[in-house]
Amino acid sequence: MTSPERPTSVRPVEYKGEALDGERGPGLGCFRFQLGILLVLVVLTPLSVAWDWDPGISAALLILTIIVLLFAGQTVIFLLRLVAADRRDGRRRPLSSATPTVGELEDEPAGVQPGPSRSDDPGPPGAGVRE
Repeated sequence: MTSPERPTSVRPVEYKGEALDGERGPGLGCFRFQLGILLVLVVLTPLSVAWDWDPGISAALLILTIIVLLFAGQTVIFLLRLVAADRRDGRRRPLSSATPTVGELEDEPAGVQPGPSRSDDPGPPGAGVRE
């Protein structure tokens, strides 16, 4: 079911038949670990051939490289779907931004200017400067 404010053409992002939950899948730490292993294998595999190691070891390193590459690719796909699901939930203001985002400006009714978003905002540049 879709909510009233969400158009029917926008479907929720699903993972294994359910709504995507970022807490249930691999995280960024897992992805970084996979990339570290992949980097070591990508460097070590050709060097094992150049150093004339046993061909069985070189073949095992090559197969292991392909397997780790497969898992890292699947993790990338999951993380990209997680980002897409987060963006579909709605626009959010970046934590460090005091100005409205482009999406918030587009959502404002025509002719209404949004006010400052923070109470400690000094206003336009030069507003508090005395000459």
